[in-house]
Amino acid sequence: MTIDTTEATSTSGHGAAGARIADGLRDAIMSGAHPPGTRIRQEDLAEQFSASRVPVREALRILEAEGLITRVANAGAWVTQLNLAECAELYRVRERLEPLLIAMNVPLLSPTDIDTLAELAERMESAATAEDFLALDRAFHLATYAAADTTMLRETVVRLWNRTHHYRRAFTRVARAQGEDAAVHLDHRLLVDAIRRGDADEAEDVVHRHVRRTRVELERHPEIFDD
Repeated sequence: MTIDTTEATSTSGHGAAGARIADGLRDAIMSGAHPPGTRIRQEDLAEQFSASRVPVREALRILEAEGLITRVANAGAWVTQLNLAECAELYRVRERLEPLLIAMNVPLLSPTDIDTLAELAERMESAATAEDFLALDRAFHLATYAAADTTMLRETVVRLWNRTHHYRRAFTRVARAQGEDAAVHLDHRLLVDAIRRGDADEAEDVVHRHVRRTRVELERHPEIFDD
């Protein structure tokens, strides 16, 4: 008996291509190449990634599930745009979830992991540009969340990071221009110290304060959401 595997192979291929396109488009959105409100055209993606419409649609479905893309039936797809109230709500969710996630990770981070965190914190303090700082900041925080094997918590936190990243970038530029980033660096040092001492309660407090400060500062700069 011969089993026809053509359809299965095709589906698998489209899935891999869709994931590849999603990775590329996600990186472009996160880097600011496609700001919130930018229209995403399927034909442009198909040409850019030398792919058919099927994996392109799969990529848009993936990014829609992550909250990075908004699709409107019979209209198209756009990079998700948040207003101040929406962004503040997502930050309030982060204020609750990230302390829980850091507490789960503190006992699991190795001395080598902690040394890496300390190095990242130090490099952030001398980052030449806002983009350099943001890349290091993201690597730092996601590394603090990487040790625990969670069912959905870490994935949820990463998606919240992705959805708020553009506004974090805009805020970082404002904060650096006004010399208001000293408290951020202090938080990073305090967090590394708490993790090194195995003090999960202190780490929770630092993370909660850290995320809350960004929310409060964003609310002081509503002009960020006018772009």
